Amino acid sequence: MDQRITLVTLGVRDFERSVAFYEGLGWRRAVRAATGVAFFQCGGVALSLFPRAALAADPGVAESGMAGSGAFALAQNARTKGGVDAAMREAAALGAEIVKPARDTDWGGYAGYFRDPDGHLREIAWNPGFPLDDDGAVRLPD
Repeated sequence: MDQRITLVTLGVRDFERSVAFYEGLGWRRAVRAATGVAFFQCGGVALSLFPRAALAADPGVAESGMAGSGAFALAQNARTKGGVDAAMREAAALGAEIVKPARDTDWGGYAGYFRDPDGHLREIAWNPGFPLDDDGAVRLPD
């Protein structure tokens, strides 16, 4: 199996509210061919928003049996500490819950966490050890 992730799908309770939140962050919705799902290009990975009940129905699992959103966090690296602060302010202005305000980390970076309207954890971080290329893709050291 290839070592890659190409799409992350978030189950959302209020589809229109969630789309408006991500668009409010400045994200541009890409593919509009399908109804009831929204796709956003995120570098080499795409993010999709899909109604939670429909996401549970697709593999045939009970919505109540879906893993909690606290089991993972979507992370986005910024180019600077100031970029982290700006992203956190932008999310808060759109109603995101700030879980952990941005601050210096014990690993030498700077990071904070917020929850989107469906409670999905999002980390915004500046990591001097993980430089971003011109397109914003992270390049992990060997």
